[in-house]
Amino acid sequence: QVQLVESGGGLAQAGGSLRRSCAVSGRTFSSYSIGWFRQAPGKEREFVAHISWRGGSTYVADSVKGRFTISRDNAKNTVYLQMNSLKPEDAAVFYCAATPRAGPSLLSVQYDYWGQGTQVAVSS
Repeated sequence: QVQLVESGGGLAQAGGSLRRSCAVSGRTFSSYSIGWFRQAPGKEREFVAHISWRGGSTYVADSVKGRFTISRDNAKNTVYLQMNSLKPEDAAVFYCAATPRAGPSLLSVQYDYWGQGTQVAVSS
């Protein structure tokens, strides 16, 4: 079993920055790739970013490319999502998730474990 807990500031102005953290416990953290997803009201859950279990491979959705960065610290069992140049349309509930798959996993069904989600609001 793997547990994921997201944290980080929840409110920013447009153009500002926030950082999400995803603390992972349970089975060997370094054996899991981690993804970030988001879901806005009335919309489907959307892939945001993925980082491989060794951290050597990252993939970011086109909608956030150049603004969001994913990284991981295996010593701290934590994955980070740095969000810069935030836009009002970035507002959503953000989730981190874990998958044992090695390659880029862009679909939510590919993930076995999920955090509880945290709200991000962006004021214009």
